[in-house]
Amino acid sequence: MAHHHDPTPYGSRSGTPLAHFKDTIRDVMKTVKHEDDSEAHQIFRSSAGHSKALPQVSNPEEETVPGIAHPGSTGVIYCTDRAFANGFTYDSKEWSNLGQGAPEVGPIPGAAPRENHISFPVDANEYAPTTGVKELRQAVANLYNVEYRQGKASKYTHENVCIVPGGRAGLSRVAAVISDVYCSYQVPDYTAYDQVLGVFKRLIPIPTALDAENKYELDINQMKKDIKTQGVQVILASNPRNPTGQVIKGEKLKELVGLSREHTTVILDEFYSWYMYPEEGEEFGGKVSSAEYVEDVNEDAVIIVDGLTKNWRLPGWRVCWVVGPKNLISALSQSGSFLDGGANHPLQLAAIPLLDPERVKQDRLALQKHFKAKRDHILGRLERLGLKVEIYPQATFYIWLNLEHLPAPINNGLTFFEELLKEKTIVIPGIFFDVDPNHRRNLFNSPCHHFVRLSFGPPLADLDKGIDAIARVLQRAKKEGLGGFGHSYKKSVDGELPS
Repeated sequence: MAHHHDPTPYGSRSGTPLAHFKDTIRDVMKTVKHEDDSEAHQIFRSSAGHSKALPQVSNPEEETVPGIAHPGSTGVIYCTDRAFANGFTYDSKEWSNLGQGAPEVGPIPGAAPRENHISFPVDANEYAPTTGVKELRQAVANLYNVEYRQGKASKYTHENVCIVPGGRAGLSRVAAVISDVYCSYQVPDYTAYDQVLGVFKRLIPIPTALDAENKYELDINQMKKDIKTQGVQVILASNPRNPTGQVIKGEKLKELVGLSREHTTVILDEFYSWYMYPEEGEEFGGKVSSAEYVEDVNEDAVIIVDGLTKNWRLPGWRVCWVVGPKNLISALSQSGSFLDGGANHPLQLAAIPLLDPERVKQDRLALQKHFKAKRDHILGRLERLGLKVEIYPQATFYIWLNLEHLPAPINNGLTFFEELLKEKTIVIPGIFFDVDPNHRRNLFNSPCHHFVRLSFGPPLADLDKGIDAIARVLQRAKKEGLGGFGHSYKKSVDGELPS
């Protein structure tokens, strides 16, 4: 592996770099405290679906389809569109994409060989059932029983599994069958929840801001209070948690699952359940799922969403699943018939052998060793640049990077993101994980405003290219001062603000 030389560190190893900027801070004419004064924030607001006003409709002067309202883009879509405006292409070798939440899909040491062709019977050209191919549903149920339900009387069967074309499709199917309820969610969390809660109006969002000083730990006692005092009936959360890289496990997860037996539906997005990194003295091979603490698979109101996308490193297959009580699965069949029509039939058949429990153990072990090495490498490089990560990722393949100790204007996620686009690198500004369906908050007041999410999903060479770009931004700020930052962003390919 080539050794990457970090430029002069932006800060010391203790993560206190402000001393380097006592002189250059004078280059900043004023301290920007509101989004109206920031070019990066105005570009964000001008993008369809991100304005404060509700309902969010397209420009009336340009409207060609009456009544269309933009739901707002997810972080990845917005950031990729901004990258396109700056010359990004998917096949470019010059760019580093640390934004998209996708794992590398090629071979890794110790894993089973990658699939690169499939064969299937002629009748697989037909539609699959909206609940999915029965054999795959049974394979999913069997895997959960082997991994999490050894010795338990209640087991999952194919009737507890619905195959869906992607995690978002699974969440949308679930949201479509939930009646008018208060839905509790946490900030920060997965960016797509913002759109789900904004579009499916029967889910009334009740946010809880997690505390960075407490390492974004879920407060079960607060959740119990919300259930009693606010009438919360649905809890939605990712676990392991995107974007902070934390995980709810053991007794805390058992307690969370227990809420499902108190007239509360618990929906857990478990796509990163294999990305668990052992601490000192622990062994590789760990895993996490609420399925371990479900007592009765048809009585406990626990809904699990997972699939091939992250753990199996097959995002392009769009084969995922929802696991839960039988009566939920029959409802999801109905919502799937009008929402998405079902998952790819041939790829469902091809997925069945991938769920063999012995193969799963092999792939999970290889994945954890490979991704932990990447995590540790990137954390080390960031620390040498004075960007010490305070909330260490225990799981997932994300780093939740706090920029607050940097000087304005590069101390907020949107501006830092725009500056990195100039260096051909993509990250995701933290504000996309501030699930705020009404979009009313001044972005500078968001608890996620000073963060960016970095993905160490891509191959190591791409990761190093992105960290090199971050180093160039910090070095430029140190040498040239801050007057050149916070402006002169390319609005679109033709130079205009996006519509």
